[in-house]
Amino acid sequence: PLCAANIDNEWIPSCPIHLKPVVGIKFDTLQQGISFYENYARLSGFDTRLYSTKKRKSDGKISLKYCVCNKEGFRETPRLQSNCKKKRPITRMGCNARITLKLINDRTTISYFLSMKDIHIL
Repeated sequence: PLCAANIDNEWIPSCPIHLKPVVGIKFDTLQQGISFYENYARLSGFDTRLYSTKKRKSDGKISLKYCVCNKEGFRETPRLQSNCKKKRPITRMGCNARITLKLINDRTTISYFLSMKDIHIL
């Protein structure tokens, strides 16, 4: 990946400028927008996951799609289970990198973007 760590062990992507998401970029389909963000993430050294979707009440079409870093949020405190054989590693670390894709006039537009520079701990 095209990334570097600074002295505080923050993950700072150095992706080419033309591949960085910018609010207002338009795509013909939602999948094109998702693929664009996944490509940016891969080049920046992180993985993504689809977080949430909102649909319009009038026609049921997707109006908003949220894509986040796979380290977004924190895992819930595990319940005590006597049959738990193997503990799963902690993968969620509170990363805030995300993108919001919004349907406007049948085209998908980036309406919000928070980059990796907003801290990704190594």
